[in-house]
Amino acid sequence: MLDQTIQMPNGTAAEKCPSREGAVLGRLGSLTVKLAETSAEIEAAKRLRYAVFHEERGRKHTGAASLDIDEDAFDAYCDHLIVVDEDARSQAGGPPVIATYRLMDRHMAARAGRFYSAGEYDIAPLLARHETLSFLEFGRSCVAPGYRDKRTVELLWHGSWAYVRRHGHDVMFGCASFEGTDPAIHAEALSLLGEQALAESGWQVTAIVPSVSLPVLKAEDYDARKALRSLPPILKGYLRLGAIFAGEAVIDHEFGTVDVLVILPVARLNPRYVQYYGEDAGRHKAG
Repeated sequence: MLDQTIQMPNGTAAEKCPSREGAVLGRLGSLTVKLAETSAEIEAAKRLRYAVFHEERGRKHTGAASLDIDEDAFDAYCDHLIVVDEDARSQAGGPPVIATYRLMDRHMAARAGRFYSAGEYDIAPLLARHETLSFLEFGRSCVAPGYRDKRTVELLWHGSWAYVRRHGHDVMFGCASFEGTDPAIHAEALSLLGEQALAESGWQVTAIVPSVSLPVLKAEDYDARKALRSLPPILKGYLRLGAIFAGEAVIDHEFGTVDVLVILPVARLNPRYVQYYGEDAGRHKAG
């Protein structure tokens, strides 16, 4: 139930998350990555999600579909990371939201009742095994058409990294999706994740909804290079960053996807990317 309080490993209820600092996390050209500060900015992020998830990808209408927004019970408890284009201001004067990520830490999850991923995976043992680490869940990632390029993705990653460093999080995780509900269509890509980036036992979780075990195919039965090319861009990015994956992919009929759980401990981040963005996330730091 969403109104239940999550108990922390020591048995005490989670406290409210600490207040955050300035909202702007970075800039690159006309683009600014920041935390949404107003209801208008949050609604703009939800409208972008609706346009991408429902209109573009043809997902079933859920939540407040009649308002042309993608919304669920978790939104009120999360931080919303957004990228805006300062050079494309609307007649109302505000820059449009062209990319977004939803961020939820343990404090937020406690108030929401659970992490979003807990609807597909039993993550409680994972949190208990690493009770001294701070987990941050990423979700609802999308980018507007016309902005799906290296610059936007780089700034979105920069903002994410700046947020992680600012709040001292140790582990990033969340569900990422393949389009369609037939795992066989993505057998090669799923097998690549299972063969090359399967989480070891200390980081593993079990699916609680219909699922398929990874890898789907034996290594000799698929082309690893072809499988890599077929990965959705966001999953390809996670893999390059050093992410590991749960041993099962779940079938989400409501959203029409096959989901995998991505786990990315900060300690396992590819050093090349840490060096690029900076230990203190200073590469695109706002002036």
